[in-house]
Amino acid sequence: MQKVAVIGAGTMGNGIAHVFAQNGYSVNLIDVSATALEKAIQTIGKNLDRQVAKGTVTEEQKTQTLANITTFTAIPDGVKEVALVVEAATENVALKLKIFQDLDQHAHPEAILATNTSSISITKIAAVTKRPAKVIGMHFMNPVPVMKLVEIINGYATDKSVTQEIVALSEKLGKVPCVVNDYPGFIANRILMPMINEAIYSLFEGVAGVAEIDTVMKLGMAHPMGPLQLADFIGLDVCLSILHVLHDGFGNPKYAPCPLLVNMVTAGYLGVKSGEGFYKYTPGSKDLVVSPRF
Repeated sequence: MQKVAVIGAGTMGNGIAHVFAQNGYSVNLIDVSATALEKAIQTIGKNLDRQVAKGTVTEEQKTQTLANITTFTAIPDGVKEVALVVEAATENVALKLKIFQDLDQHAHPEAILATNTSSISITKIAAVTKRPAKVIGMHFMNPVPVMKLVEIINGYATDKSVTQEIVALSEKLGKVPCVVNDYPGFIANRILMPMINEAIYSLFEGVAGVAEIDTVMKLGMAHPMGPLQLADFIGLDVCLSILHVLHDGFGNPKYAPCPLLVNMVTAGYLGVKSGEGFYKYTPGSKDLVVSPRF
């Protein structure tokens, strides 16, 4: 397994491509947008520059990493001869199902098809293919080059040998794999999203302010980032989408998203990506400033 394809050139896709390429794999990075691909290569280059500055990689390793990545704008061209595909497209069920139908048609019959989904059922995704035994979840954390965890999710039909192969591969990438089963939210988001939702409810109900809620969790619970800041970082729209998956999947009202979160997403206040969420983000500034709305 020396040649892999990554679908999606966004934050997660370019991070996954970066990690594979840095570890000597030949990577086909695929996105329908040539502009997104160009931006992804620039982002990977900048992230490698930071690694060079820190002394964790050499200039030669940076050059080789970039040389290991080839870009494509069409799935059939990019997945022809790869042993593994990692899909990292937008967290949208219909889009992912369409991508996996295309992958099943164009990838080698023995290729493993992995998805970086953080909440969508692996079993549901696998069911639209003719190779459900070779479909698995490979949930990397953001930022991918830095975070060690890979949450590996078995679909109902995933073959044990496929799981073992992906565990071994994750370890070769310098990651720590944790195998879980396919239930809504898996482990990471089943635990994280209710915590974020409860933090938003605490703000909504006037229990405490944004900075106070985050400070309690950082200093009291040793979290590197408070839940409201983390929600901004993830994207409030993504948080809302995952909570809907949990709520629909379990039918339990404890997963119902806070009305404040719903309103913020509806109004376009999505966190870092939109420039404002619970905090206000100014380009070029690293200061953490609570949104004047709070």
